[in-house]
Amino acid sequence: MVIEQIYTGCLAQGAYYISSKGEAAVIDPLRSPKPYLDKARAAGDTIKYIFETHFHADFVSGHLDLARETGARIVYGPGAKTDYEKYEAKDGEEFRLGDLTIRVLHTPGHTLESTTYLLLDANGTPKAIFTGDTLFIGDVGRPDLAQKKGALTKEDLAGLLYDSLRRKIMLLPDDIIVYPAHGAGSACGKKMSRETTDTLGNQKATNYALRADMTREEFVQEVTAGLLPPPAYFSENVRMNKAGYDSFKDVMDRGAVALAPEQFEEVANREMALVLDVRPKEEFVKAFIPNSIFIGIDGGFAPWVGELIPDLQQPILLVTEPGKEAETVERLSRVGYDNALGYLDGGIAAWRAYGGEVDAIPTISAAEFDPERARNVLDVRKASEYEGGHLSQARNLPLSELSAKTNQLDPKQEYHVHCGSGYRSTIATSILKSRGFDRLINVQDKVADILATESVDA
Repeated sequence: MVIEQIYTGCLAQGAYYISSKGEAAVIDPLRSPKPYLDKARAAGDTIKYIFETHFHADFVSGHLDLARETGARIVYGPGAKTDYEKYEAKDGEEFRLGDLTIRVLHTPGHTLESTTYLLLDANGTPKAIFTGDTLFIGDVGRPDLAQKKGALTKEDLAGLLYDSLRRKIMLLPDDIIVYPAHGAGSACGKKMSRETTDTLGNQKATNYALRADMTREEFVQEVTAGLLPPPAYFSENVRMNKAGYDSFKDVMDRGAVALAPEQFEEVANREMALVLDVRPKEEFVKAFIPNSIFIGIDGGFAPWVGELIPDLQQPILLVTEPGKEAETVERLSRVGYDNALGYLDGGIAAWRAYGGEVDAIPTISAAEFDPERARNVLDVRKASEYEGGHLSQARNLPLSELSAKTNQLDPKQEYHVHCGSGYRSTIATSILKSRGFDRLINVQDKVADILATESVDA
């Protein structure tokens, strides 16, 4: 028996490869089928099943391409309706995988079709559960994503989740291993641990939502409290996972295309394309194509793309570091941005040689930050971060709200912009630059160093 967690940090997402006696199953695969095909080829396995725990909101699953490549059957739990062929399993139904058995446990609450897969060994002994977004390490799935106006509230879903946990999961042996779909950093929960596996017994002892004496009413109240609005792209990713999408190969063939500077400029003008610059923030601030937006591939790339680019069909042109072109197209596709049209061949150096205009953003360190001069300070961290301590003159404008609230700022004023490290502030200044703000100073440093320049308010 082989169980391998394939963890993707950018999305805080865990996919799983399970095999026994030459047969394999993949649970919640990401968009590219290659990692799973490579594993199967190396082990001499045949991928027999692709199990989906639910309709994912935070990424586009790779089930369709993987099924096309392997002939594997796509399996969802009860109530999952799709526009493509799949198998809708019944609660309690079992699937054989070599010497192993995978049992379907319908666990609605995060969504109505949410399903946990229980793995039993050759002797029928429960060994692991693959819980999707039903149970995380330290948390449970948020119950507000599948609300239906006038029919189903987040409180209704939270109640279903309470029942699922106590009637299906908490009755299982304490020594089985919990394998969730996400860890800390995902927007699918509130209090997820950085650990990505645990025993069920330890979760019963430490997870606030699994307290033995917790009433249904207490659970509903705690699980629904403090939920932030879901990222804007979530609903579109759900739609794509239900309805289908372009093949991964087509997306890569369309997006991973080298464009000479004159071609790049022509496509940008013809298609009204967004120029997305994914280079390190230190490189971006020194020179970038005017009106381009920075979202660095070395940070929380995919979630911020989903948060800040509202139209998944937006034509996108890329500026990357050499060798990062295909990776960037793939990572865009993970959250449904399938309309990349190519990348700038030769990067900014080629653009300059072509005679293309470049812009820059004045950037300073915390040591250079002068609180006496910085009268207008924008702190683009989350409200919770700001409340934990901030510069006395700083205004909190979280990056996720910046685009909607730009009209509250005065483009004639000078603004010092900071976050927790410089990543989000660089995104913010690129957005403001593209909207006509020219008096910007980006503070790139650890927030502790910035706050140390003067007394703070909390």
